Amino acid sequence: MAAPAAAALQQHLLHRPRRRMWFTRRSVLNSRQSRLLVLATSSSSSSPPPSPGAKTETAESCVNVGLSLFSKGRVKEALAQFENALELDPNPVEAQAALYNKACCHAYRGEGRKAAECLRVALRDYNLKFSTILNDPDLASFRTLPEFKELQEEARRGGEDIGYGFRRDLKLISEVQAPFRGIRRFFYVAFTAAAGIATFFTVPRLLHAINGGDGAPDLLETAGNAAVNIGGIAVLVALFIWDNKKEEEQLAQITRDETLSRLPLRLSTNRIVELVQLRDTARPVILAGKKEVVSNAIEKAERFRTELLLRGILLVPVVLGEGQRTSIESKGFGVPTKAATSLPSIGDDFDKRAQSITAKSRLKAEVRFRAEIVSPNEWERWISEQPGLEPGEDVYIVLRLDGRVRRSGKGMPDWQQIVKEVPPMEALLSKLER
Repeated sequence: MAAPAAAALQQHLLHRPRRRMWFTRRSVLNSRQSRLLVLATSSSSSSPPPSPGAKTETAESCVNVGLSLFSKGRVKEALAQFENALELDPNPVEAQAALYNKACCHAYRGEGRKAAECLRVALRDYNLKFSTILNDPDLASFRTLPEFKELQEEARRGGEDIGYGFRRDLKLISEVQAPFRGIRRFFYVAFTAAAGIATFFTVPRLLHAINGGDGAPDLLETAGNAAVNIGGIAVLVALFIWDNKKEEEQLAQITRDETLSRLPLRLSTNRIVELVQLRDTARPVILAGKKEVVSNAIEKAERFRTELLLRGILLVPVVLGEGQRTSIESKGFGVPTKAATSLPSIGDDFDKRAQSITAKSRLKAEVRFRAEIVSPNEWERWISEQPGLEPGEDVYIVLRLDGRVRRSGKGMPDWQQIVKEVPPMEALLSKLER
């Protein structure tokens, strides 16, 4: 019974009824009470009942108390509970939960370095999925910090400590986008091995032909065979290296796209969302550049407002240089706590909510013609990291309904051309784009 109970516990912690494996802090008490019931059941099936007078404080109880305290805004006390849990000989699942929630407390307090260290340990030693960090709104403020960038880059490179899980996820996305890469590599290796074996037998014949004598093979024919085999090996190895390089470029692009999808926006209703939440609902057009250039582009867009709205266009102006002049609060996205806590959960929770007609209609009603960026430093950092751009250069990026880039270019877009190219939201092509 111990193994099934442990598996059930881990399944519960990692795939909670969305919000989070022991991660939910803003969820209502009813969901937390149901979580406690599952934890208590799992524990009772795998551990003997405590004897009378024994100390009842466990790693599990400390984590649950910490979650309860966090939900009430008592972050400092919650942090102490998670630290206590780590000192009470936790099992791997409890240790992962304690470290993760401790990181969320540090992120809430603006302690990016401590949050990153907790997450690094959880990723390295307790199999935390990097996608959890990407999808959790409680870590939204952490994702705007340089410490997150370091952690993400370390994971993308596939380092010994924390990278394998995240890099594996990136590779899965890469394989979907390039499904025949594995087959190509198989043939590269197979043909290289065949050419290598042929070369192994051809070289002695070539030496024999050069030395001459009785029974020596024809020199030109043997030299030609050797040249074909060696040339084939060189070409196949070059193709293999080229394919690897293209994969690395693709992984870097996927990482940039993932980072873009997590950048925050404030809609016209003052609701904070991440860009990923607008998929299937709007086509964001990012306008980045000097203030006068961006303002001029928005004025021109107003002439086509009706047609652009029919196509779900949402203008996202990014004035380069504004981030350095904007004071950002240490918690959240630099907005009041009440507004920040209204940020809805994303990932599976959002996917389920997005399937609801009511929720989709509500989000569509909130999306207007223009949105305001939150955390300008993070937006500017993402734009500056795009290949082929000079610092401060004007650029526009048009996104599809599925979140991928439709087109981009230097300068500002031709709105009349966009109206011609982009189909209305109700058109068949828009449905296929989703």
